[in-house]
Amino acid sequence: MDSPDPTVTVDVAVVGGGLGGVAAALAAARAGRSVLVTDEYSRVGGQVTTQALPALDEHPHIESFGASASYRAFRAAVRAHYGGVANPGGGWVSRLCFEPAVAGRILDELLAEAGVTVLTGRSPVAVRATDGRVHDVTLDDGTVIAATVFCDATERGDLAPLAGFATLHGSEGRDAHGEPDAVPGGPDPAAQQSFTWCALVEHHPGADFTGPAPARYAELRHRLCFDIAGWDGDVHRYRMFTDGPDGKPPFWTYRRLRATAPELVVLNWASNDCAGQDPLGDPAGAERAGRELTAAFVHWLRTEAPREDGGRGFPGLRLAPEAAGTPDGFAEAPYLRESRRIVVDRPVTGHDLAPVEGRARARHLPGSLGVTWYHVDLHERTGHPAPVYRPTAPFTIPASALVPRGAVNLLAAAKNLGATQIAAAAYRVHHGEWAVGEAAGTLAARCAAQRRSVGDVLTDPALLIAVQRDLVAAGVPLAWIADVSTDDPRFAAVHLAAAHGALEGDRRASLAVEPDRPAGCGDVDAVRRAALALGAGPSIADTTRPFGAVLEDLIR
Repeated sequence: MDSPDPTVTVDVAVVGGGLGGVAAALAAARAGRSVLVTDEYSRVGGQVTTQALPALDEHPHIESFGASASYRAFRAAVRAHYGGVANPGGGWVSRLCFEPAVAGRILDELLAEAGVTVLTGRSPVAVRATDGRVHDVTLDDGTVIAATVFCDATERGDLAPLAGFATLHGSEGRDAHGEPDAVPGGPDPAAQQSFTWCALVEHHPGADFTGPAPARYAELRHRLCFDIAGWDGDVHRYRMFTDGPDGKPPFWTYRRLRATAPELVVLNWASNDCAGQDPLGDPAGAERAGRELTAAFVHWLRTEAPREDGGRGFPGLRLAPEAAGTPDGFAEAPYLRESRRIVVDRPVTGHDLAPVEGRARARHLPGSLGVTWYHVDLHERTGHPAPVYRPTAPFTIPASALVPRGAVNLLAAAKNLGATQIAAAAYRVHHGEWAVGEAAGTLAARCAAQRRSVGDVLTDPALLIAVQRDLVAAGVPLAWIADVSTDDPRFAAVHLAAAHGALEGDRRASLAVEPDRPAGCGDVDAVRRAALALGAGPSIADTTRPFGAVLEDLIR
């Protein structure tokens, strides 16, 4: 809504309204703080609305565990809108595909119910900050936002550099952390991942929407096809509406968002994956190139794409402006796979997310404020065309990745967390961005309420534990645990203890904690170490007691 006063003052200001921004705003409001969220585009939602990509990229356990109560509530609201259908679009890339308008309506309702003020169509252009403290943010319409704590949830990580904080983009280079998938040598800021300017198309059999070839079609035509160079080194072959010659499912249902006629899909394919641009430094040039490439792909699909009957082209493909919420059916905003990343003392690296023999989870990182999981998924980088697919183990969101070096009241709340390019490529997907935002919003709310510096969470164990307690009270998991659900009375105890290393003993080899099974010798040592971290000191000499009961005692 519009504000009649050019200056708006709140406890927590979230700049950027993508999934991270929405989650941050909801979390801060849940904690009783006054909250404002702004976004440069016409709607909040980012990936699921303005970027036209509501086909959720998620981990394989998403239906049962490994997500917060608020994220599950969003997914449940989407399904309720469709009468309980599990996957309304039926897209095979995801367990949940749906239309952008549905996502927008649900997110608007959630923010309204939480009492969050929303300002859309406005971008930050200036920040007044001194000694690490942000005083206010000026938007391009002249509105000034003053807040106790600010969250940077912008798509490009714009707020931190405007406030004078150091950021990184592109690759840190292999020399920095020894990550095998980083580009060789030193830093390469130009080695940004490709992005996609998505478009929504409907299929109208028998119709003909073919028009003249768009700009640069002849130049781009050579790269347009159904086939994809797979992560396994093979070329994966697809057909439009039927399984491909090597058994791959149809191109059409890959990211189908509506399964009823006229069927609707989002075009987010290798053919319109736009590389060699600088979407952070030259967004206008990147927009032009991205839209030209997607326009060429649409024309190729209509005129030259191979048909199952041996013919060419599917002229019944219609760009769907109504579904995209734009005049032309193209997304309002680009789908960026990376943004600027804040500089922290110890970034999350690809090594931190890698599978470790004998462990069901990635290596333990102190200060967990949430969980997420996805493989390292790096698309082509400028100057480095080979994509990267690297398995990971279930991992967490450490508080240290949210606090820019030297910050007093600014937090990262989206893809801009303090991680290397390799690690950020695993945090960037829908549920990961939500989890990062929820962690940041919860920390922001606690710091705003107590007038604390956000950096204190890295040095004051009492503040960290207080924020973690806020999170588990709201149904946010702090560790990867398969068999202690949010409605289990032991949820808070088990997750809080696990965040401080209590699962680093005999129970590290499985995501199932088995809270009713007694603690083993290795568990006892791990719990003792967790007790020290938590400032507790219960006697756990009796290893016949159920493990869950031991952890409950630990946090009383």
